[in-house]
Amino acid sequence: MFQRVRQNFGFRRRNSRLFFNLFWSFLGTGLPALVAIVTIPPLIHQMGLPRFGVLSLAWIVVGYFSFFDLGLGRAMTQLVAQKIGMGDESEIPSIVWIGTALMICLGVVGAIVLASISPWLVGTKLQLPPDLREETLSAFYLLASSIPIVIVSTGLRGILEAFQRFDLVNLVKIPMGIITYLAPLAVLPYSAQLPMIVAALVVARFIACGVYFVVCYRVFPQLARAPAFHVHHIRQMLSFGGWMTLSNIVGPLLMYLGRMALAVYVSVEAVAYFSAPYDVVINLLIVPATFVSVYFPLFTRDSMTSLAAVRGHYRQALSYNLVLMLPLAAVTFVFAKPALSLWIDPDFAEKSYWVAQLLAIGVLINSIGLISQSLVQALGRPDLTAKLHVLELVAYIPYLWWLIGTQGVNGAAMAWVIRVAISTACLLVMASVCMSADFRKSDSKKDPGS
Repeated sequence: MFQRVRQNFGFRRRNSRLFFNLFWSFLGTGLPALVAIVTIPPLIHQMGLPRFGVLSLAWIVVGYFSFFDLGLGRAMTQLVAQKIGMGDESEIPSIVWIGTALMICLGVVGAIVLASISPWLVGTKLQLPPDLREETLSAFYLLASSIPIVIVSTGLRGILEAFQRFDLVNLVKIPMGIITYLAPLAVLPYSAQLPMIVAALVVARFIACGVYFVVCYRVFPQLARAPAFHVHHIRQMLSFGGWMTLSNIVGPLLMYLGRMALAVYVSVEAVAYFSAPYDVVINLLIVPATFVSVYFPLFTRDSMTSLAAVRGHYRQALSYNLVLMLPLAAVTFVFAKPALSLWIDPDFAEKSYWVAQLLAIGVLINSIGLISQSLVQALGRPDLTAKLHVLELVAYIPYLWWLIGTQGVNGAAMAWVIRVAISTACLLVMASVCMSADFRKSDSKKDPGS
């Protein structure tokens, strides 16, 4: 009886920690989004559309390069979580310092590339007023200088996630997300020049990176010790990160190919009828993305000791995701037409509400696939998901073109739903196979270093 009470207490304690992490992750995503809704209108009013457009590009560049780390951030999370699960933390300093060094190198390369192409972008590709070009070029140079810091911050955040310290992650992430929108407002009374505004964002990124480093040291003081470098960690991180990079390259193509096909074969107006509902409905994927960030290190850690625990976490993540996503998708489906009528106008809604309804179904299906994908990657098989993405792209192009040719805008939405349905089915099978004890044994024999 005492053993049962102790097990129940342990279960409740683990669940309370899980809910605690999920709460912080939702907060870290939701609060900056609310601040954005409030601050963007005054920013547009005070800066003017051209300057605000450049500021939007600055946000995109900073956000994009945080994922342009060749998958090393996720690789560090996976390797550190593995060592924690095995109860062997002696190699964690080696993983952290090797990963950080690789990320700094990638960041420097990224900074050089952006700085090199900035004159060409500003001078020929971006449709800018002549009086704004010099400001924009200076702002892009400042952004380039921040790329190493942005990438390193991603890795440091991954370390904290591996230790299940989502409270600390979001205590840095929330202020950083809020500052991203408030800093330009704070600078505007003194200067509307883009370099001054972007400089404020860059300084905030440098401070956030320093805070992440201090917090990582507080959580794991052994980082201060001189690490014994293990060469196999480089191979593991580059192998894992390389497959993640392939997914990161193909993924955006799968997301945006429908819009490009509409622009080529239908009209630019058709792109608007697809993009407007898509850009709203796709935000529902914040829910599974939050689950992925919390459960990914759990999957990895427990895979070292108990596949039964991994299966339990996986079923739990899928259940929680459905509890939240099912009503959200249902509300979106039912109220798509009146919501679009209110947001834009009835004529627009008449031509695009079915797109929103199809996308609501697709997002619900895709949310399941994202969790299954994170499990497969956490168990050390990002190669499977990367290969699936490549096969998806090859298969997607023919029926996307056919459906757009026969159904127009609705055909693009139908093709997207079909793609995520096929992808999710494959990922569910992959997840089941990867959780198989026989599969794990054969995989460890094939690659004992992973």
